[in-house]
Amino acid sequence: MKMLNPQIVPHPSQKALFSLQKPFLSGNGNINGTITCSSSSSSSSSNSYGFRRKSTSLERNVTANSKSGSNGRRRDATRSLKAVFETEAAAVSTTTEKSTRVKAVVLVKPFSSGLTDGLMKGLDVLTDVFVGGVHLELVAAELDPTNGDEKPTLRGVGKLCINTKEEMVYEADFNISDEFGEVGAILVENEHHSEMFIKEIVLDGFLSDGPLTFSCESWVSPNFDTQDKRIFFSTKSYLPSKTPSGLKKYRKKELENKRGDGTGQRKRSDRIYDYDVYNDLGDPDHNPDFARPVLGGNKEYPYPRRCRTGRHKSKRDPLSESRGDNFIVDLLDGDLFEGFYVPRDERFSQAKESTFNNNTAFSALHLVAPTFEGVIHNRAEAFPYFTEIDSLFNEGIHIPKVNRNLFDIIPNLLKAVADTGNHLLLYATPKFVNSDKFGWLRDVEFARQTLAGVNPCCIELVKEWPLKSKLDPEVYGPAESAITTEIVEQQIKGVMTVEEALKQKKLFMLDYHDILLPFVERVRKQKGTTLYGSRTLFFLTPENTLTPLAIELVCPPIDGNPQYKEVFTPAGWSSTDLWLWKLARAHVLAHDSGIHQLVSHWVRTHCCTEPYIIASHRQLSEMHPIYRLLHPHFRYTMEINALAREKLINAGGIIEGAFSPFKHSMEISSVAYDKLWQFDLQALPADLIHRGMAEPDPTDTNKLKLTIEDYPYANDGLLLWDYIKEWVTAYVSHYYPGAESVQSDEELQTWWTEIRTVGHGDKKDEPWWPVLNSPDDLIGILTTIIWVTSGHHAAVNFGQYDFAGYFPNRPTIARTTMPTESASEERMEQFMKRPEAELLACFPSQYQACLVMTVLHILSSHSPDEEYLGDIIEPSWVTDPVIKAAFDKFQGQLKELEAEIDRRNHDKNLRNRNGAGVVPYELLKPFSEQGVTSKGVPYSISI
Repeated sequence: MKMLNPQIVPHPSQKALFSLQKPFLSGNGNINGTITCSSSSSSSSSNSYGFRRKSTSLERNVTANSKSGSNGRRRDATRSLKAVFETEAAAVSTTTEKSTRVKAVVLVKPFSSGLTDGLMKGLDVLTDVFVGGVHLELVAAELDPTNGDEKPTLRGVGKLCINTKEEMVYEADFNISDEFGEVGAILVENEHHSEMFIKEIVLDGFLSDGPLTFSCESWVSPNFDTQDKRIFFSTKSYLPSKTPSGLKKYRKKELENKRGDGTGQRKRSDRIYDYDVYNDLGDPDHNPDFARPVLGGNKEYPYPRRCRTGRHKSKRDPLSESRGDNFIVDLLDGDLFEGFYVPRDERFSQAKESTFNNNTAFSALHLVAPTFEGVIHNRAEAFPYFTEIDSLFNEGIHIPKVNRNLFDIIPNLLKAVADTGNHLLLYATPKFVNSDKFGWLRDVEFARQTLAGVNPCCIELVKEWPLKSKLDPEVYGPAESAITTEIVEQQIKGVMTVEEALKQKKLFMLDYHDILLPFVERVRKQKGTTLYGSRTLFFLTPENTLTPLAIELVCPPIDGNPQYKEVFTPAGWSSTDLWLWKLARAHVLAHDSGIHQLVSHWVRTHCCTEPYIIASHRQLSEMHPIYRLLHPHFRYTMEINALAREKLINAGGIIEGAFSPFKHSMEISSVAYDKLWQFDLQALPADLIHRGMAEPDPTDTNKLKLTIEDYPYANDGLLLWDYIKEWVTAYVSHYYPGAESVQSDEELQTWWTEIRTVGHGDKKDEPWWPVLNSPDDLIGILTTIIWVTSGHHAAVNFGQYDFAGYFPNRPTIARTTMPTESASEERMEQFMKRPEAELLACFPSQYQACLVMTVLHILSSHSPDEEYLGDIIEPSWVTDPVIKAAFDKFQGQLKELEAEIDRRNHDKNLRNRNGAGVVPYELLKPFSEQGVTSKGVPYSISI
């Protein structure tokens, strides 16, 4: 307690609890039950608060999910407000003017404050009794027309009326004169010792317009922890030029508060959004081997920006931030947490009504590695037999000692059974294995997953022949591919010539040659891994399925040895050729797994979205309609990204320990961002056209014609893209009637400029950035951002466990070179004697496999309170009938998409999504149950 006293008692800015300006008033002491109360109000010119109690009958009318007229689930913030409204709309006559008695109802979500929970609650109870926990000021929407000055705010003290485990409700009464006019904003002060999560504030009692809602969904810090009153605007949206005169100052002030001044170290309660480079992935102070290059802000490693934390610099590397101070104990808030800073409202909230959420799942990652280290003593040990891999799903792993929190925090991650003091970790069987246990051995399935698997956005049409590298031949060896015309024509059995196949668009490729080859020498210097540059060629059959033709593996000149280049084919004439093909395919799958995780998933969704989020908070007011359109698509992404920097992509983290490039993994992601990423190509139609997978339909300029008609990701994705674009078009058209309205919106223009020149500053001079001069420009930009955060992320994320949980189907690492590369007689002899052992040695080790399987299960899971695209309507959309009607239509279209995907999956003519043992393609079905389902499209990148 001595440690706590200096931090809690002497805060001079906190209202004194025991030395009050007003005498003690007796009242209901039932703090934990339903409390009856009243509150008072005064003009801002008054410096003191009066307290008066009266009995008020409060009828509870709780509904778990209050349905909006759009059939969408309204956020639970409003679910019990009607229970406390008294509709006291009696006009009070005075000698000078009329006034309306209005009740403010503040809905607060209780939360546990951790280590000092009891103490903080006790102090907060005293605050509620003697001072009033929530102080409100109503701000007039318009200035005084007689003199152009601000109208005095109306002050009120919120008194606690309902206090349960589910919710707390405060009420304050106001007398609003006719001259005061419309209420445009509410200023909030939290007089407690603890922060509080305010769901919403509703003003009830207006005779004509009904209740006025202020959706908050935000943490409010105690007064002693902030100098600024929190500003909340009503759900009515305004462009900057149409901002009511009385709110212009507050609109500007709120943005200034969120931008900060670019200095100092951020603390947990801050709401400041700023930019920095990725200089916190390494940890040289802990281990010199953990030094990593700074990503972003330099020509060698261009990268998007992350959220600035302001931590002190590393002692060993002045360009990097230290990671040593990310363990924070905040005794005043009663909270103990480990984590990099993100703005307070970006963190997962304890207010979420669930026993499981993505934050707790991610927080368990640091428990995973020690769990397996205690059982698997040799990290490099391979599985001796394939039956040992199967045992992970039917027998499990016996663990003598395990951190109990691993089960308490994520009980659904693994099947755990107490067994005579031990524990049994039993992995859930992935959907892919349940459908076809031996599917991973089939070449047609290998090819099918390039179109309908977890990484369906890398396959491309072969447009030129012969295949040729763009890398410097003086450094990397001859540029010409070893996949020759003769090899291709032999593999397609003379059905057509290569020239005919190119003309008819029959040849497709996974090309990881140029992006990986520059890293081969560096990766090979690390123990326990290897790397090649690779090309994999496919042929489109008359059934609209792909079949693999050849794999080329390339190693550049190293240590005086010439370039190694070899082609492997599936239609070999001997068992040796077939086993070499299986080994080559394992290498390609490891390459594809790495590119999927580092590029398709991390860079294209998580990493590149963070600048959009930061810019939106810094440049778009919370009353801006575009902010309100984008906000649900940004929830919790910054928190997930911070957790990834801590535990997944950091030096010595899970990615570096289990994927082929090891410590060079993030450097590869930087090269991919530099060479491959363009904003305009993140739009699904543009991406498909760029890869040669589609072209404009000559019969309908508004549609695309797919090169492969049965391309599940593209077919379902284009439908979803069209529905998103139609919804965005209706929304944008409502606020922007023409080009002038877009060009004159200074917040919008500054937002887009900041994204291009700061958030993605290393690419600021690229010619492909879209201009923002018209509503159509804005529609294209917004549709692209929303697609990336919803559809694209869902397609590359939620199928990870079902497709890669059985790692022979998608190994994350290939640990050994091809036996034919070394020309070692001993190696070849071992391979000939037991080729299965060679393949198992190439696959991930037991430790790596278990670690990755556990992480993929976490990444693939939907939490019970997942918010799916089109399922939940935002409060600001409800209040505008035009927007609400557009959302209703969007929601209906998404339900139609669900049915259409089901229909397609039952169509026997679509062999890439239907057939014996074929996993139906459901990754773009909008809705899902909780857990690992391989379907469901959330609004945002929330895991």
